[in-house]
Amino acid sequence: MKHIDEERAKLCNEVVEMWNLVINQLHDAATALLTNNKDLALEIRQREKNINNYELKIDNSCENFIALFSPVAIDLRLVIALLRINGRLERIGDFANGIARYVVDNYEAPFDELLEELNLEKFFSELEDMLVSTKNVFVSGNGEELNKLYVMDIAVDQLYRASLTKIAEYTSSHTDKAMHCISLSLLTRRMERIGDHCSNIVEDLSFYLDAHVIKHANR
Repeated sequence: MKHIDEERAKLCNEVVEMWNLVINQLHDAATALLTNNKDLALEIRQREKNINNYELKIDNSCENFIALFSPVAIDLRLVIALLRINGRLERIGDFANGIARYVVDNYEAPFDELLEELNLEKFFSELEDMLVSTKNVFVSGNGEELNKLYVMDIAVDQLYRASLTKIAEYTSSHTDKAMHCISLSLLTRRMERIGDHCSNIVEDLSFYLDAHVIKHANR
């Protein structure tokens, strides 16, 4: 029994390390975009390989845990949840990398006049709070905090819709910048998808902690 406890703890620690890597990537992506920092954006892109490698490592660790211990009940739910969370964290890392790519591609012609109107600093703050909060719930095992995270996703969706409205209004009066506006709308879409993945992680945590399947359910 002691061996399975040690391996479970090791597996959870690997996922927390992955979580921290992705949180740092998102934080730096926000900084790179808001300050037009090309060098930081390039660092983010280089670190993307670390996240991909971690995803493979955790997948392998989960598979080994299943093969060695044939887990049941909460241990089985844990491994299933970790496999799902691991994939979602990797996708969030991909979106952070996409934001960094936007900075690199537009470094010489930053879109300051519109970026300031989109409230992206608040947008990023909400996303980072969601990502940190999901990690904290996982570490603490306190399922009572999960419902608060759904409210955070609602705020993210509202910020996304407001950004689309502002981009559309800007495009209508600056038709010569239409292509750049499309790129910017895709960037905010990446940010909205990060929020969606955080919500999916909340569902995974609910499954693990409470054996409660809420996928496709009305919340």
